Amino acid sequence: MTLIRRRRQDAPDGSAPEGVAGRAGVDRRTKDLVKRLEGGEIAVIDHEDIDRVAADGLVERSVAAVVNAAPSITGRYPNQGPLRILAAGIPLVDDFGPGLLDRLHEGDDLRLVGGALWRDDELLGSGTVRDRTEVEAAMERARASIGAELERFAENTLEYIRREARITFEPLQLPPLATEIRGRHALVVVRGHDYRSDLLALRPYIREYRPVLIGVDGGADALREIGLRPDIVIGDFDSVALDTLSTATDLVHHVHPDGRAPGREQLLEWGVDYEEFVAEGTSEDVAMLLAWEAGASLIVAVGTHATMVEFLDKGRKGMSSTFLTRLRLGPVLVDAKGVHRLYEGRVRRFDVVLLVVAALVTIIVVAIVSRPIQTIVDALRVTIEDLWFSITR
Repeated sequence: MTLIRRRRQDAPDGSAPEGVAGRAGVDRRTKDLVKRLEGGEIAVIDHEDIDRVAADGLVERSVAAVVNAAPSITGRYPNQGPLRILAAGIPLVDDFGPGLLDRLHEGDDLRLVGGALWRDDELLGSGTVRDRTEVEAAMERARASIGAELERFAENTLEYIRREARITFEPLQLPPLATEIRGRHALVVVRGHDYRSDLLALRPYIREYRPVLIGVDGGADALREIGLRPDIVIGDFDSVALDTLSTATDLVHHVHPDGRAPGREQLLEWGVDYEEFVAEGTSEDVAMLLAWEAGASLIVAVGTHATMVEFLDKGRKGMSSTFLTRLRLGPVLVDAKGVHRLYEGRVRRFDVVLLVVAALVTIIVVAIVSRPIQTIVDALRVTIEDLWFSITR
């Protein structure tokens, strides 16, 4: 890979410098592309309204630039993705048009000069160079007009209730599980917003309560990243590493009531043993419903969608089911950030016992090595011996 006067200080606002060159990483699904990107590559995507999770993945891969066939921010709502890319000093050029990815192949040598994308001497197209000032202004406009988007979300939710409410609230048939859930806490992990920092903050809680660890697709990998083994992996298995599956006790494939079962071919190809769980909604909804139906006393959600912007980031009508799932679970479901804040500063019984034992050990050691204390102990011993001798004489 060759860089052409690519310096972060040349573009402090994140706009494109004079030129960036690198191999192309191409995929219409950003989350799939992030898995295989290497540092210094130019990410070519088709992602309208880049969400925060996708942006963080691109930043973590240290891409040289992001080329987006679609508008990175349409103004529907204040999506955080473009701003996070630009804040990392990565050039963002978008709105090339839907045909861009059809003209590119993985590994093509590309040059990005301003808003123009070149392959050798061939001009592939021109896009809009995004900078922080312009994106921040677009976000402000989106905040002012978000009411229309919320209205559409409400309409979708009402339509979903009209069609699917009976299915959503009727009892579910649980698959056979080797993991015992009833009466225990369950930690449901989705590789979403702040999942890594939330998991690290919850380490004391996990050590004390030993919750059932449920990884939703890539959430199982997230658990392994911090040294934990998932008890259950659930989802359509489109973003979880194969070696993670062997560490879990139960594999549960999410199947929709209408028979749709995305990811079944992948599981059959891997040749792993799994159970099916038929339920409507997204995989994170189904993971929570599984824990709830199995009798979990508390469900702690990590990386799941909690705010309206996060719901809109998901960008599909299916998020209406997530809203209804939260209504169904009620007070049993809590967000990881709330648990962490409640847990901060709490002194565990084990810590108190450990402190007392440490203090006793310290006193004993001091008594053994301290000459003044030894003299006092010897004097007490002699006094007791003399007293005993006088009594028994």
